[in-house]
Order: sequence, then C-alpha cells, then structure tokens
Amino acid sequence: MRLQRLRFPFLLVTVYVSAAAGAQSPPAPSQTPSPPAQALTQNPAAVTISLDDAIQMALRHNHNMLAARTTIQQSEAEETTANLRPNPAILGDWQFLPIFQPSQFSADYLDNTAQFDLGVSYLFERGKKRQHRLRAARDLTAVTRSQVADNERSLAFGVSTQFINVELAESTLALAREDLNSFQNTVDISEARYKAGDIGEDDLLKIKLQMLQFQTDVSAAQLARVQGLSDLRQLLGYESIAPDYDVAGAFDYQPVKGNVDDFQAKALQSRPDLRAAQQGVTAADSQHALQQAIGKRDVTAEINYTHIGYLNDVSLFGQMQMPIFDRNQGEIARAGFAITQAQEQERFANGQVLTDVRDAFENLRTNDQVVGLYRSGYLNDAQQSRDISEYAYRHGAASLLDFLDAERSYRSIQLAYRQALASYLLALEQLRQAVGTRSLP
Repeated sequence: MRLQRLRFPFLLVTVYVSAAAGAQSPPAPSQTPSPPAQALTQNPAAVTISLDDAIQMALRHNHNMLAARTTIQQSEAEETTANLRPNPAILGDWQFLPIFQPSQFSADYLDNTAQFDLGVSYLFERGKKRQHRLRAARDLTAVTRSQVADNERSLAFGVSTQFINVELAESTLALAREDLNSFQNTVDISEARYKAGDIGEDDLLKIKLQMLQFQTDVSAAQLARVQGLSDLRQLLGYESIAPDYDVAGAFDYQPVKGNVDDFQAKALQSRPDLRAAQQGVTAADSQHALQQAIGKRDVTAEINYTHIGYLNDVSLFGQMQMPIFDRNQGEIARAGFAITQAQEQERFANGQVLTDVRDAFENLRTNDQVVGLYRSGYLNDAQQSRDISEYAYRHGAASLLDFLDAERSYRSIQLAYRQALASYLLALEQLRQAVGTRSLP
C-alpha cells in the first residue's frame, strides 16, 4: 500500500490595492473625514458590524473557506487509511469430487477419498511500512492545515479591503451630502440676490448648473456604498447577514509603531505559508522514508488444515519476492529529489516573506507621509479658503468665479484626502497580511 501524494486546493482572494507598509506618525489635526458610519444607515434597526466582526463572520460562513477546510478532514481520513493493516485471507478447497460419477457420492467416499483444505494467509509488512505511511499522512495533514490557515489570512485581507472600500464610500457620501446642503444654501442666497438685482441672471444660472455636480456626486457615492456592501456580503457569506446591514468603524488615521526588522521577525514566526513550506520539507522526508520502506519485500505466511482419508494434516507456507530487479529504486530516487525541491521552496518562501514585509512597510510609510501632508494644514487651509470666498461672495465682495473655484478646490482636497486615507488604511491591512497577524508588534 502506497500513500498517494495529496493535492490541496487553494482559496484565492484577489484584491487590488495601491497600498502596503511602514509608518510614521505626523501630528493629527482635529478634522475627521466623516461622521460615524451609523449616521449613514438608512434603517436605524439595521445590523451594524465592525471590521473584527466582519472577519470573524467571513471565517465562519464564507463558502470557499468552508470548502477549503474540508481538505483537512480529507487528509485526516487519509491518515486512517494509511494506518490500516492488511486483511487476512481465508483459503479453502475440496478436491477429488466425483462430479462426473454421481453414483459414487456417499458419506464414506467423501470421508475417505475426497480431500478438503482450509487455511488462512496473512501479509506481514516489513520495514515498518504502516508506521511510515501514518507518519507521512500526518505530515501532509500538517501541511494542509497551514495552507488552510494561509487561505484564512488571504480571506481576512480581502474582507478588510472591502470593508475599507465601504467606509470610503460612506465617507464620500457624507461629504457629498454636506456639500450639496451647503451649496443649496448658496443657491437660495443667490436667488435672493438676483431678485434684489445684486447679480445677473447669467451668474444665477451658473450657480444652479453647479448643483448638478453635487447631485451627481451624491448619486455616485450612494451607488459605491451599495455595491461595496453587496460585495462585502458575498465575502461574509451571503446568507449569514441581512441585506440591509451596515458597517460601523472609524474611518480615520491609525498610527503604527515599529520598524521593518520587527515586522520581518514577526512574519517569520507567523506566516502560515512559510510554515507550510517548512512542513513540506518534513513531509518530503517522510515520503522518502516511506519509499525506502516500500523497497523492503513483504512476507506472506499461510497455514492450512488438510483432511484426506484418515489423514488430518497442518501445512505451513511462506512466500517473499526476491528483490533482484525491483527494489523501488525509482521512487526512492524521486522522493530524494522531492526533498531538495521542498528545501528550495522553503528558501523561496522565506525570502518572499521578507520581501512582502519590506514592500508593505515602505508602501505604508509612503502613504503615511501623504496623509500627514493633508493633516498638517492643507485641510484647514482648504476649509478656510472656501468659507472666506463664500462669505465674500454672499456680501458682494468676491466674484462668482472666485467662489466657484474655492468650492472646487475644497471639494477636490477633501476627496483626495479621503482617497489618501483609504490608501493608508489599505496599506496597513497589507502590512498585517504580510506579517501574518492582525496584532502588529
């Protein structure tokens, strides 16, 4: 009996981000990008979930994840198969029966002339084949568990990415509604000024046409939010949560401490894909030992009881192949090369972990610097510039073009800041994925 090499399906969670790694903490001003997510919930009775809740829900209910976990159970079933002993064989025969002379059938003939045999044979495995099969199966199960854990790591990253996308959509929606309400007040004031003769009809029409942009922003943000929640629901397990749920999280800057060496050291301890590669070397060693054991020839022993006439005899038999030609040389050699293959794969995985962490750290640090620029004063400057221009326009001290330009600059800065903050948070999640744990050192 040979233990077959198992193949394990991988759960692939593909996400697209512009982010990944490291962190400096610039001074944080008082602005926050958006009100809490609950403020955007249309149904006050809807279920709200945090990021940690979403990850745990996905790990429990995501169908791809549940399917991947069955590979562990399949591998454990292989352990049961590997530990089975050969079945004994029962032998029997009845000879010299007078089939073509039925008239001779009698109890005396059967007792004195016919012969019958009854025996048992058993295959004795040499080289501790069963123990080696079991060891190899258990090592493959260990590899499978680590591969499933790596699938969980990828799933958690996918959920985090989609969760942040929803937070970005809700923050953008809040900004769009705020801008729309603010500009509506400007339109009302402009209509009053037009009726009073302070501005011309052309300026009033330009202001009303500008409303289209704000209304379009609200519609686009609403669509992004609905689609983001729908995509996140698919990752959580479609049936596991009501369709009118919402997310609850602080879409805000989260400073990170630590250096790349600390993160790399943590990743070498935590990354399940590296652990799977290391266990793959152990599994390859076990397969090599199993193939060497298979090269040992087994012995078949048999004991027979024979009755013929007045004789009652017991016979003993033994059989073993002579290992002249086939000594399992090919499989032993192949398993030896497989050890080298597993060792090279482990070295590659080790380097990949270090590379992933460094890339993620540098990406996070770059995004941290970008967010820091906005928080260092540009947000306040854009806000003040718009407020001043709006006040001056309402009192006739600024032109319409100056006011609209300040409005566009404010909106552009606010949207860019939210995009930069989302990129930073995605980079933080990518660093967590690269390290292999959500608890960074």
